[in-house]
Amino acid sequence: MRLIGFAGWSGAGKTTLLARLIPVLVARGHRVSTVKHAHHNFDVDKPGKDSHTHRTVGASEVLISSANRWALMHELRGAPEPDLPELVARLSPVDLVLVEGFKHDRHPKIEIHRVEVGKPFLYPDDPFIVGLACDRVVPGCPRPVIDLADIEAIADFADQHAAPVAGIAWRPADQSAG
Repeated sequence: MRLIGFAGWSGAGKTTLLARLIPVLVARGHRVSTVKHAHHNFDVDKPGKDSHTHRTVGASEVLISSANRWALMHELRGAPEPDLPELVARLSPVDLVLVEGFKHDRHPKIEIHRVEVGKPFLYPDDPFIVGLACDRVVPGCPRPVIDLADIEAIADFADQHAAPVAGIAWRPADQSAG
C-alpha cells in the first residue's frame, strides 16, 4: 500500500478535491481507501437506529452488516485517539490510501490552498509537504504547484509521490492528530 496526504485549512476544499480525485484514480485501475480526521463530536450513526442504541448503552464496538456494505464503529470510551499508523493498519490492502487531515503527521502531503480562505501556507513549516494544489500561481515556491482545477495533474502527482506505507517514518506519538 502507498499513502499520500492532503492537508490544508478548513474551507480550502480538501473534501471536494478528494471527491473529484478518487474517481480518476479508480478509473486508472487503483483500489483506493481514505482516512479522514474529524472533530471529536462527529457521529456516523443516527438516534433511533438499533446500532446507535447498542453504542449509546455501552457497547465498545458495533458492527453493522447488510448485503451492500458493513461498517464497524468503535467507541474509545476515554481511551486515547488512535494515531494515523494505527488507523492505516486497520485498513484492508489497497493500492492507494488518501489521508485527509492529520496535517501534523510525518507522511507525504499535498497542501490544498485557496486564497479566499485567507490563511497562510503550511508548506514553509512542513517539510513533508511535497507539492501544492492551489487556485493561483505561487511565485518563489520551492515545491511544485499544480492548478487546483487540474484534477488529472493532481492525480499524476499524487500517484508519483505516494509513499509505501511500510517506509513512512510516522510522526512522534506526542503530537496531536489535527
